[in-house]
Formats: sequence, structure tokens, C-alpha cells
Amino acid sequence: MQGKIIKGIAGFYYVHVVESGVYECKAKGAFRKEKRKPLVGDNVEIDILNEEKKLGNIIQIQPRRNELIRPAVANIDQALVVFAITKPEPHFNLLDRFLVMMECKEIPVVLCFNKKDIAEEENVRKLQEIYRQCGYKVIFTSAKEEENIELIRHVLEGKTTAVAGPSGVGKSSLINLLQSDVTMETGNISEKIERGKHTTRHSELLLVNGNTYIMDTPGFSSLYVNEFEKEELKYYFSEFAEYDGTCRFNGCSHVHEPGCMVQRAVEEGKIHKIRYENYLEMYKELQEKRRY
Repeated sequence: MQGKIIKGIAGFYYVHVVESGVYECKAKGAFRKEKRKPLVGDNVEIDILNEEKKLGNIIQIQPRRNELIRPAVANIDQALVVFAITKPEPHFNLLDRFLVMMECKEIPVVLCFNKKDIAEEENVRKLQEIYRQCGYKVIFTSAKEEENIELIRHVLEGKTTAVAGPSGVGKSSLINLLQSDVTMETGNISEKIERGKHTTRHSELLLVNGNTYIMDTPGFSSLYVNEFEKEELKYYFSEFAEYDGTCRFNGCSHVHEPGCMVQRAVEEGKIHKIRYENYLEMYKELQEKRRY
């Protein structure tokens, strides 16, 4: 039987099988010998030990499409990044760091700006201008008035999505709305999973419906961009791509070289100044990293 690991606590893995529910499983010893640890998000094959008690063993882990270290999760189809349009104002540097991380992992991103009910039209326009220009899908929501929740549902359909964002932006309210009509085919899952509730915060996939999962991603505010070299950073700003190879110098870093077409695009308003300034800041950080 095939399913997806939605949570792991102290050597127990909770595997969701569409239309059957959630099975509490142990992983067979062979994985330990091979130094392979099952991860939340893994698609696995299980042997049923007791159907009534929903107990099983994980006997095979399917190949992973991708893997994040923090939080530890596999097979993410996309990330939904939630920020508020206002109260609090968006922290653009933090947002761009997250986008860079996802570009680096080749994970598509959907941007959700919440609190539309209290936002000025001008703020909405500014965010649209910055991020649609980079090719990201941008959705404006109001969790309070349940505006565009169906649109978010549609974007999540049939996928495993990491939901990320700083605190105070209404992320939990959105997650609650998305989960509000979950028919808990999962039976006694909560009672089983509650056992681990006093342990530290774990990665967990939440069921939206059939094969649609979301994962609330903690630890958003401590993002450092340092998994790659400064020369690679420009490839993770998607709006730079069309100027690739057009600068006067080969291998132009788009930082200080004369004849740089990216800098010209910034001056002409084709690339947003905020994005470019964040690029410079991250570039400088990566440069410093090399020194030490």
C-alpha cells in the first residue's frame, strides 16, 4: 500500500493513504543500515500489520524529487509565501531571501499578500509591480473576509505546498480556513499524533483534501543565504535572466561593472530598485563569507 509520511515523532511515522486514513508505522531496520532516514513528505510503501488499529511498517521509500534541510521535508511541489500587505509592512529583504532559497532548490513559489481588507490600493499596486514583474504568481487575500481563499485552494489542489511567512501576517488564519472543511477520513490520527505534542516543534503535513497537503514552515525569520557562492546569486533573481550575456563583460556580477545591462534596467525601471538593492546586500554578504 502506498502513502505519504505526514508526521514523524520519536521513530514513529504517520503515513496518510488516500481513502484509507493514517497508519502509525515504524521504519524497517534496513534504512538505518543504509543511513537513510524517512522524511515528512516522503512517498512510501507500507505493509499493514493491523488494519483495525491502523498499524504498519514502512518497507520502501520512493525516490525524492527534492529535499529541504530546515525544515526537514521532501517532495515539496511549491511554496506559498504569506506576507501582509500592511500591519506589518512587508519586509522585502526577508521575502527576497526566501525567493532566492526556493529558486536555488528549483521550487516554484506563489506569493500571497494577506490583509487586503485594511490595505490601501496603492500598496497593492506596488507589490503587484515588484513581484509580477519577476514572473511570480501573486494573490491578494483577506483571511478576515475570506477573500480569494478559493483561488488559493485551486493553486494548492493535488500538490504538497510549504506555507511560509513571518509571524503576524495571518498565516495561521489562512491555514485554518484552508483546512476548515477537511473531512477527517484520518480517523484517530489526532489522538495518535497528540502523544508527541510535548516534544519540540516537528515538521508536519496537514491534509486539505484527498492528495492535497500543506506544511506550516516554522523558523522563517532566520534565513541566511549562504548555501552557494556569490557568482551564482544572479541566477536566482529571475528578472535578471533576459539580460544574461548582454553586459559588456562576460561573467558580469551586475554590481559595479561598466556597461552592465542589469544596472541599466534598474535605472530604466524595468527591474525594481527594491529587488536590486536586496541583490546587492546578499551579494555583499556572500562576499564577506568568502573572507572568513
